[in-house]
Amino acid sequence: MEIWINPRCSKCRTAQSELDAAGVEYTVRRYLDEPPTAAELTAVLGRLGLEPWDVARLDDPVAKELGLRSWGREDADRARWVEAMAANPALIQRPIITADDGYTVIGRTADALKDVLSH
Repeated sequence: MEIWINPRCSKCRTAQSELDAAGVEYTVRRYLDEPPTAAELTAVLGRLGLEPWDVARLDDPVAKELGLRSWGREDADRARWVEAMAANPALIQRPIITADDGYTVIGRTADALKDVLSH
């Protein structure tokens, strides 16, 4: 299992505590220090079944600076969003947890954590 975290994020700390309590082994990726590539983001989005604008932190200062709320949300816009998120990883919703079988969730809720722990 792998978890992408920002250690300052309370949801990330909660997710790690839940993984620890469940006794699962996992790898931590501090995605702000080791940003995912556009290809990695595209793969994660595919596993999540979401679009980049679905996992973007639109209230982040960088999002406001870039004007993300006004960006298009069509197939043709997808690469622009992914590139922006790869260049500015703070835009990515967190934590993202991938189970060993590839099942992936954004672990912000108790239900999402339960789902990923069942894989």
